[in-house]
Amino acid sequence: MNQENTGAAAQLDARARDFSVLFSSTPRGARLARLLAAEQLRSWGLPWETAGQIVAELAANAATHGRLPGRSFRLALHAAYGVLRIEVTDTRGDRRPVRREPGAEDETGRGLLLVAALADRWGVAEDRFPRKIVWAELDFGSPEPGAPCFGGTGGH
Repeated sequence: MNQENTGAAAQLDARARDFSVLFSSTPRGARLARLLAAEQLRSWGLPWETAGQIVAELAANAATHGRLPGRSFRLALHAAYGVLRIEVTDTRGDRRPVRREPGAEDETGRGLLLVAALADRWGVAEDRFPRKIVWAELDFGSPEPGAPCFGGTGGH
């Protein structure tokens, strides 16, 4: 369980929250997805640093490997019952992400390793053709009595 998440479960259980936006499949769209996700989580009073890193990796993958000219990717955040679910949907259902071990000299290929290390669960789901959804979930711990909810400190 993520250490930064203590205290956030009370807010998640109080009310389900959803956020969904389309972004251009470009590096700029991926960066905007990360920034807006962090701001949305802060506005909900939830920890955002680990989730922001996961969004950054999944959005970058969608903009790089899931890109089709003229097609966007969707970022969705769902928070309820002690779980934050991050979903990135792109239009390259034929290209399934593969977690691999990059060599020491490789400059890319570590994104899904980072997602796997940070998330409590992650995976890929088929959507209506030609889309796929790459998702990750973060569990939030039980709040301690009197513990305040916070919005952006800590690490995994």
